Amino acid sequence: MEILLAKDMGFCWGVRRAIDIMGRAAEEKGEIISVGPIVHNPQVVQQLQDKGIWTDTRPLDSSRPVAITAHGVGPDVLREVEETGAEIIDGTCPIVTRSQRWARKMADSGFTVLVFGDPEHREVKGVLGWAGRSGIAIEDGQPLPEKLPSKVAVISQTTQSPQRFSAFVARLMHERIGEIGELRLINTLCDVTSSQQAAARELAAEVPLMIVVGGKASANTRHLLEVCQEEGAAAYHIETADELQPEWLRDVDRIGVTAGASTPDSAVEAVVERVRKIARN
Repeated sequence: MEILLAKDMGFCWGVRRAIDIMGRAAEEKGEIISVGPIVHNPQVVQQLQDKGIWTDTRPLDSSRPVAITAHGVGPDVLREVEETGAEIIDGTCPIVTRSQRWARKMADSGFTVLVFGDPEHREVKGVLGWAGRSGIAIEDGQPLPEKLPSKVAVISQTTQSPQRFSAFVARLMHERIGEIGELRLINTLCDVTSSQQAAARELAAEVPLMIVVGGKASANTRHLLEVCQEEGAAAYHIETADELQPEWLRDVDRIGVTAGASTPDSAVEAVVERVRKIARN
């Protein structure tokens, strides 16, 4: 059986940066508390917890530094942390920070800010926080608001695909061009995410089966799965190698593997080894 790996996959630089920042802080300052999981990958979260980086299941106070994850937070959360008197370790991805700044700038300029993405995702919640009452999150396929003001700014969750974002903007223009007097479009897509999705799409067009490795709560991993399915490949999303089912590989001579931006190399290596073991048996 031939196993092919996507040309671009796994930990993105924003996640690596956040983990490095928090790792150095834990070495220098002792235990730190992260506002939410650092990444949407339980195995990585456990590894970091072993190094003294805990999620905010523990109370926030001034005795321990508090870390902001790559997903970022809204101003209310930031204010809450500041009020504890704790030292803040900011691991927000710079691309997410850019989204937050644009959301605030557009809201302050009188625009309604449409955020294309998952309203329950931590990144989107944070960006909406910076837009204040002017922010509205809209998922792919969700109806547009019944009424829109004349000034509209559109940004995207960083992990969305360029194709979906452009389709959303086209739908907005088609359905509501008569209501919009001024439209601002800000490209807040992550180049790394787009590159990984393009690599997954390219590989999925060449193989009958794709295995997508990453946390079940990871938005960018789910988008990789969707991209693979769009190319017509059978595709499965797994978090660990143990989830790989032998029947998936039956009568398959070529298999592609890709991984989300919060997936460590070790998880991919474990999946590849299990595929080889199943193939030998």
